[in-house]
Amino acid sequence: AGGTEHEARSRTGFYRWLDRGYAGALGFAMRHRLAVTGVSLLVMASVVPLYQALGKDYLPSGVDEGEFEVRVIAPQGTSLAAMDGLVQSVENAIREVTGVRLVLATTGGSFLGAVNEARMYVGLAPHDDRLFSLTRLAQGLLRGDPGAAFRGNRGQQEIMQEVRARLRRAVPAGVRTQVRNPSGFRFAGGFIDIDFVVRGPDLDALAVYTEHLRERSDELGLIDADTTLKLDKPELRVRIDRERAADLGVDTAHIATALRLMVGGDEEVTRFYDPRANYEYDVQLRLREEDRDDPGLIGLLWVPRAGGGIVRLDNLVAVTETWGTSRIDRLDRAREARLRANVAPGFSLADRVEALREEVVRMDLPPGYDTLVSGRARELEKTFVELVMAFGLSILFMYMILAAQFESLVHPFTILLSLPLSVPFALLSLWLTGNTLNLYSALGILVLFGVVKKNAILQIDHMNTLRAEGMDRLGAILQGNRDRLRPILMTTLTFVAGMIPLAVGSGPGAEERRVIAVVIIGGQTLSLLLTLLATPVAYSLLDDLAASLGARRAVGPAGRRQGLRWALALGGLTRAGWTLPPAPDPNGQGDGAPDAPPGTRRAPGHADP
Repeated sequence: AGGTEHEARSRTGFYRWLDRGYAGALGFAMRHRLAVTGVSLLVMASVVPLYQALGKDYLPSGVDEGEFEVRVIAPQGTSLAAMDGLVQSVENAIREVTGVRLVLATTGGSFLGAVNEARMYVGLAPHDDRLFSLTRLAQGLLRGDPGAAFRGNRGQQEIMQEVRARLRRAVPAGVRTQVRNPSGFRFAGGFIDIDFVVRGPDLDALAVYTEHLRERSDELGLIDADTTLKLDKPELRVRIDRERAADLGVDTAHIATALRLMVGGDEEVTRFYDPRANYEYDVQLRLREEDRDDPGLIGLLWVPRAGGGIVRLDNLVAVTETWGTSRIDRLDRAREARLRANVAPGFSLADRVEALREEVVRMDLPPGYDTLVSGRARELEKTFVELVMAFGLSILFMYMILAAQFESLVHPFTILLSLPLSVPFALLSLWLTGNTLNLYSALGILVLFGVVKKNAILQIDHMNTLRAEGMDRLGAILQGNRDRLRPILMTTLTFVAGMIPLAVGSGPGAEERRVIAVVIIGGQTLSLLLTLLATPVAYSLLDDLAASLGARRAVGPAGRRQGLRWALALGGLTRAGWTLPPAPDPNGQGDGAPDAPPGTRRAPGHADP
């Protein structure tokens, strides 16, 4: 009586409705095991379209860190004074944007930085001053103006978009700008979303290909696009007529030496001794700047002939004005040119890389040219491969530990079946909230595996305990899952409640932490009901399968008849199609009932088939 009274007290109030609803749903699921199995398989299969619909990023996009960077690239040859004026105009345009508190500009001070490049650090107002927060709401209530917490809210991405629009109007033609988040992970190209490499032998062709991709950046869903190879440095190209030089007895080394001395200069061609000061001076030789810039005057240089005499340089070479690059980058001994850009809002890193590859296919590059991705895109591909390995190893280790604890190879498999049921709901929660599948959300799925697995362990362990105490399988399934409903709900709701501050929190980088909470809360709550029903159904089906394999080894017509009854029960086609038939008597004296000996406990309302 005491136990009945205690059980009645534990199932009163609101929980009584939950208990009754779950008991009814569990009974329905056990009577329609094939339907539950089909729904579970469909849910597992839905992971494919959900994965394809989700955007894939290396890190969460749209993170509000309260700061960002602006890069300005002017044409080659821009003087320091002109660059200073340009930077000041850009700085003034940025300061006019609402929410900007600090602008710090540097010209040509970074690694490999030139005079025509400038970088600016832009600091924004604190989050509590420009975004909704409970602090702003409380201050508004004290002032009698609670609506102030909802007015003038501006996120970092909105401010960056306005800065881009202002820079397009503020900078002259030929000047390129980039607005980007500061990189939290330091690796090659980590400061930019897209780092697309084109390799090949010809610099002119590489410049054409990357410039074509840059011009189509808007159609490809890219912003702040720029190329690393720019043929914008003026130069004089000298071509030697080797046959004429050989006829005149002029060595090409003498031509190169004359050009080096007169154009490039030599800091010490000789030394001059001043006896009055008793000091030696270095003698430097170089043409004046106005003479070096005139191709006609360079052609008036004289070079020596073999055997004596001199020849004017314009009789031996052709000097042409052309454009070159200030630097040549190589990767694996091959010349390269890179397209660097950020992903436009509404797109993800993975699909933009795929769009670039499709565009390259349409460009039909000639033999000798290829492409590859670097920076964040390369880290994305490597990380996803490594995460798949991590998922596989985690499942393997969980199976090994559970097999050792349960001393069974079947029960761990039943427990781990709940994992693929939770993944589609985790992906669905990401899609509904507008997040992407990235490093942080993948870590959230790993955490979700541990929570979902814990529920299945509680269910199967208690069902095994009841069966060991003498209760028949069906009664153990019904009673055991009802008993474990309360602790499962308690632990699940407690865990979800602990994730709520992470999901609604604000501050620098809150978007990166929020995606973990979204995966755990969405995946756990949405998959809870299905796993509560699918786990006992899988438990009974695998138990039927094991019993059916055992019946096949039985000898005689009784074993064959029993195997047929198990097959019918597996399909739910017996009179009580959700109940396992009794096992055959090994002595062949008819159907015994070893699963239901005298004094066996049975669930209320249970009837044998």
